[in-house]
Amino acid sequence: MTDDMKNLLQASREITARSFNGYVMLLVVLGSMLWFAWAMTSVIPGGANADHLGMALSIVVFVFVAAGFYMLQPNQGFALTLFGAYKGTDRNEGLRWTWPWMGKARVSLRANNLISEKIKVNDLRGNPIEMAAQVVWRVTDTAQALFDVDDYRAFVIAQIEAAVRTIGARYPYDDFTHQEVTLRGNHDQVGGELRQELMDRLRVAGITVDECGFTHLAYAQEIAGAMLRRQQAEAVVAARKTLVEGAVGMVEMALEMLSAKNVVELDDERRAAMVSNLMVVLCGERDTQPVVNTGTLYS
Repeated sequence: MTDDMKNLLQASREITARSFNGYVMLLVVLGSMLWFAWAMTSVIPGGANADHLGMALSIVVFVFVAAGFYMLQPNQGFALTLFGAYKGTDRNEGLRWTWPWMGKARVSLRANNLISEKIKVNDLRGNPIEMAAQVVWRVTDTAQALFDVDDYRAFVIAQIEAAVRTIGARYPYDDFTHQEVTLRGNHDQVGGELRQELMDRLRVAGITVDECGFTHLAYAQEIAGAMLRRQQAEAVVAARKTLVEGAVGMVEMALEMLSAKNVVELDDERRAAMVSNLMVVLCGERDTQPVVNTGTLYS
């Protein structure tokens, strides 16, 4: 998105609307009703039984004032317009009143929790993965939300999907060498980048993101089995490597202690045989069966 486009979309800015306390105007309504009752029962000179002019004026006042009432609950706002021109937003909760010819659009300022649909994304290495995100968002600028985008709720849904695709393609799903930032292994960092990406995208609609994170992250079904076998194979290789390194250290320690304490003198052939036997015992997957030698060492 170019800078000119951003400036165009951010043209609207919320301002405070001029409105009146509805309870004061409610007294005006009650006064017009009393005026109507008095005019209907009054007698004027000339023999008329009622003040028709007073009755008509009281009805006009009643209808005029009653048409301007609106109610604001906590964390709600009313954007007021005059013949299509934005005149401000009223955030004062309770009974409010404005001129009857003012247009009114209600906007919720409460936090919204949205869980996106699962979408298929190719990660940094091109592997298809499934991702879904949970986002807590709210409107901060009612003018931008109403007038800079056509439908700000649909806009949020579309931008969440776009942001998830962007972050999913930026990192690999997993890294078995633990040398890269991955989607599976760095939840906090990746979640923070997703929140920043969403805030940048939703700023044009006057919306901020309070919290976000991934609710679903997995390989796509077509490669899930292959990736599972790969993970198992790499886990086995890593376990074998650790086991062999430990066995070599133990064999080296055993030979050094035997030589240092003069327990037995071994030539190269017998030393190799002993190393082979110890490695079999330490690295074998099954329990070994000992063979007792009742003869000499060289028999």
